[in-house]
Amino acid sequence: MSTAGPTLLFIFAHPDDESFAGAGTVMQCAAAGARSVLVTATLGERGKAGDPPVCAPRDLADCRARELREAAAIIGFDELYLLNYPDRDLAAAPPDEIRAALVRHIRDAKPAVVVTFDPNGVNAHSDHVAISRFTSDAIAAAADPRWYADAGAPYAVPRLLWTPPIAPWDAASLDRLGEQGGVDFVIDVSAWRERRIAALRAHRTQHLSIDRHFFSKPNLDQILATEIWRQAWGPELRDRPARDVLESL
Repeated sequence: MSTAGPTLLFIFAHPDDESFAGAGTVMQCAAAGARSVLVTATLGERGKAGDPPVCAPRDLADCRARELREAAAIIGFDELYLLNYPDRDLAAAPPDEIRAALVRHIRDAKPAVVVTFDPNGVNAHSDHVAISRFTSDAIAAAADPRWYADAGAPYAVPRLLWTPPIAPWDAASLDRLGEQGGVDFVIDVSAWRERRIAALRAHRTQHLSIDRHFFSKPNLDQILATEIWRQAWGPELRDRPARDVLESL
């Protein structure tokens, strides 16, 4: 594994989460020399297949895995890992098993920044809430040499970012976004608009929700111009909002 630049580790629940939140940040950081790794916990096999359906229900897991790989390649993730836990039942994953898997990924990637859902999972989706909890648990365990001695040397993550309390399609209409609580980073990702669109389009089975949240909006350009993050913990920021997720690291 290259150690030429800092690494960002994104840990999400479903295929398409990475395109809804984080794609622009990955592109912006990659342009500055950073690496990025994506861990996706489920294949979203209990989700919708589109209207008209893109595939048969029995084929949805395989279809969504292909869509995820296509989107991840468009975004530019250096590595992608699928954990294959059951969709809509992630909270029931054996805690020690998923903790060990995530600790291994954290210690292997040695990320400067880990990104996941906030504790409310943005929209209270049980899988989003679960992966947020599992990620925080794994970050703590990864720094402790008593956990999983065979999973690599202990590693303390410098910064954890959460999805913000304001959805991007709502944030785009706010005049003083930086005055909102929880808006700790506002990242200008306007230069990667077309690639962000392509990544969203790659999730063909999910076009109904993607169209509803993005492509049906009259202010699509504003929505795609910025990405917002909340700092769960990390070094004190010189200014809020900061403009670079690697600031002060």
